[in-house]
Amino acid sequence: MNQDDLIEARRDYTADTLRRVDLASNPTKQFTNWLQDARNAKLIDATAMVVATADNSGQPHSRVVLLKHFDDAGFIWYTYQESDKGQQLAENPQAAILFYWRELERQVRIEGAVTKLDPALADEYFYSRPEGSRFSAAASVQSQPVSDRSVLEQRVAKLHEEHPDGNVPRPDVWGGYLLQPVRLEFWQGRADRLHDRFIYTRPNVETEQWDITRLQP
Repeated sequence: MNQDDLIEARRDYTADTLRRVDLASNPTKQFTNWLQDARNAKLIDATAMVVATADNSGQPHSRVVLLKHFDDAGFIWYTYQESDKGQQLAENPQAAILFYWRELERQVRIEGAVTKLDPALADEYFYSRPEGSRFSAAASVQSQPVSDRSVLEQRVAKLHEEHPDGNVPRPDVWGGYLLQPVRLEFWQGRADRLHDRFIYTRPNVETEQWDITRLQP
């Protein structure tokens, strides 16, 4: 690869602007507006987000998961809670979320503390999933080594034999997480890299009052 190709890889951002007057006073409402824009634009995986965690040594880790619910309480996703990310959240229950909608030239960064959801909510979501997804979740011990794919396929087949009605039980360690935000940043790409950036901050999750500040790009 010619390294000069990386140096020259750039484009200008001209899709939109973001002014203080455009912002909702509540960041949940602002996120709702932007997510709806992404869905209206038919963007692929508009609800995909990068979840970044750090273990107790300070080593950061990140991966893409799908947002499943959000409201003023926070942002929710589901996963195997003994996976790498589950263990990292047990050690350090803080995380950051990143949404990137390339076609709209927008990013949203969200930071806060993370807690586990009530198992009843995990049940509700688990049993709403397609059958194949439920059997895969029940068969896989996420993040653990496996000799080859056939082992997983055999586990899925065995579970189908054990549960021919399709009602495979939710694994006890498969559940949800809620990130309660204390900081959200809305980023709109602009020409000449003079981007628009605004952050919503609050001192803790107990207050409903948010401060809004423009940041330099």
